[in-house]
Amino acid sequence: MLELSILGFLFDAPLHGYELRKRITALTGHVRPVAESTLYPAIKRLEGAGLLVRTTEPGAAAAPRHVLSLTEKGRREVRRRLAEPGDRDVTDENRWFTVLAFLRHLDDADAQAAVLRRRLTFLEEPASFFYEGDRPLPAEELDDPFRQGMLTIARATSRAELTWLRDTLRSLDG
Repeated sequence: MLELSILGFLFDAPLHGYELRKRITALTGHVRPVAESTLYPAIKRLEGAGLLVRTTEPGAAAAPRHVLSLTEKGRREVRRRLAEPGDRDVTDENRWFTVLAFLRHLDDADAQAAVLRRRLTFLEEPASFFYEGDRPLPAEELDDPFRQGMLTIARATSRAELTWLRDTLRSLDG
């Protein structure tokens, strides 16, 4: 997801590393902080793959700044990753939010709808954080008020997302 975040933000506009790191941290930092030791090797990998280029601009007050921009190959790669997210990208909430943050870059409404339908299908399956055998336990069957709270919050969040997904799919379908 770090690579998709890098490519997605650069799809919007060229950025220098510091600004890119700030944006990624704002998107995912509450879950997974972005360290320079992680970000810059990922940038080098993407640059080596021809997905982005680095140019040097004079600095405002001091050293020159390296600005990162997507190549056309990078733009195609963003669209490919968005059109074909992995199962975990659809089922893991944090990974899903990264996909969702950049889904607008997928130009085709049918392709956007296909991705949203995968998420919708996942959310419509019965699930819980707690099971009895293979059966998901609803909040009402738990004695633990904290676990009940987890399920109550998760259920409310899922209902809100299901409503949003259905509404958005209707609008994409025309």
